[in-house]
Amino acid sequence: MQRPEQNILGRFVSNLLRKKNPDEFLEQSAAGGLKKTLNAFDLIILGISAIIGAGIFVMIGSAVIGTTERVGAGPALVISIGLVAIACIFPALCYAEFASMIPVSGSAYIYTYATMGELAAWMMGWVLMLEYAIGTIAVASSWTGYLLKLFQGFPWLPEVVKNPPEWLINDYQTAVEAGANIPHFMGLPICFNLPAMFIIIVIAMILLKGIQESANFAKIMVFVKITVIALFIGVGAMYVRPENWTPFAPFGVKGILMGAFAIFYAYIGFDAISTAAEETKEPQKNLPIGLIGSLVICSSIYCLVTIVLTGMMPMGQIDLKAPIAVAMSFVGQDWFAGAISIGALAGLTSVLLVLQYGTTRILYAMARDGFLPPVMKKIHPKFNTPWVITILSTILILIGSLFINMQVAAELAIFGTFTSFVIVCVGILLLRKTEPDRPRPFKVPCCPWFPIIGIVFCSGLMFVALREVKTSAFLFPLWLVLGVVIYFMYGYHSNRKIEAMKLQKLENDKIMSMVEKMTK
Repeated sequence: MQRPEQNILGRFVSNLLRKKNPDEFLEQSAAGGLKKTLNAFDLIILGISAIIGAGIFVMIGSAVIGTTERVGAGPALVISIGLVAIACIFPALCYAEFASMIPVSGSAYIYTYATMGELAAWMMGWVLMLEYAIGTIAVASSWTGYLLKLFQGFPWLPEVVKNPPEWLINDYQTAVEAGANIPHFMGLPICFNLPAMFIIIVIAMILLKGIQESANFAKIMVFVKITVIALFIGVGAMYVRPENWTPFAPFGVKGILMGAFAIFYAYIGFDAISTAAEETKEPQKNLPIGLIGSLVICSSIYCLVTIVLTGMMPMGQIDLKAPIAVAMSFVGQDWFAGAISIGALAGLTSVLLVLQYGTTRILYAMARDGFLPPVMKKIHPKFNTPWVITILSTILILIGSLFINMQVAAELAIFGTFTSFVIVCVGILLLRKTEPDRPRPFKVPCCPWFPIIGIVFCSGLMFVALREVKTSAFLFPLWLVLGVVIYFMYGYHSNRKIEAMKLQKLENDKIMSMVEKMTK
């Protein structure tokens, strides 16, 4: 006979490993109330919105020349982009298989719940929050930089608008490093990135209105930034000098790998396409098209921009903050700087839209499963959007923007993305074993090899980077520990209450059924 403590421990472990059948998610989705309005073209636009943004307008500079903590790839960044595309294509195929089987909001969180159990699902949701919410802070900071560059092109604007105080355009740490004279109120420093906070609030208002309205807004932003990038490639190609590509890989293999890590930031959020599954028409067909199509298109654009940028000017003169705009000025095309700023703002705005959208849908899925308070899963009666979670997540992002440095935020978001990609690849391998007969409208080809290659590539890049970026390498495990603490303090007990309510409802239904039979 088992001792009571053994029974308690067994139930505890069983709860941690408890999986949800994919059919349960589909039933929840059917009763959820989110409108299905997106098609394959909308999803490709959503993917381009996520990928073409901060990476191409900001991070490509540091990926080429490096930073104080890591070396760059030099002109060999084009190889780094190829590595990143390979690292992404295999997880993208896995996302496509999952999304075609379980077309509901929640992305990798849902897929982990179906394959690895409750605790792993919570941790996956916690990591996705890091990827999307913290990534939003990094992108919003870049948005501020390009807005100020645009303002500086208008001589009639007041000087305070073109060059505002550091404490109004930076987080506290960055302002201190810049030597800003930060004002205080009752002993507390007053320091916030006002433009970044403004655009975060505007995006939240668009998301509250509805997903179709958000998709229409994204189409406009994508058109603007693609036009600007096409102009840069077309005009810049005339100034390419092959000698600028020598040395091709100044820091060798290490530089290529660290360049891949840096440019991976550009791909953060492309998996947010899968969070739109519940709002997609014919998701079994359209989601794989959206995922793979956007990845191929954007990788091709990144390669062309890299070739042109590194060929236009010597590596040592490439700018870290605005590489494309500075490159055009270097060849005497100053007129293009304003257009670059407009394209960058459009690109960064569309990325913010996708990242904030992903944040709300992940949290909505977690609230629906009982990991978060029930109020967070409320749907707006008019707009059919999760309005409570949209407002609360926006407030949390605004608070985080006061303290988190842009570079650290970007690196944390990259680690979150790597982790989610690895888990999704593992999940496909597990579900192929546990439910081999489940209908799969889209199947990862060459399984198990493609998922295994995805795991190897993403894990390898992550571990190489962990040795180089000290601050984020410390904060990422700390974030995971915090997630475990919150789960055991709230999520675990909340889920048990929901389970008890479901069991009680089943018992009541049985009793009512028996009463009806007896009365007949």
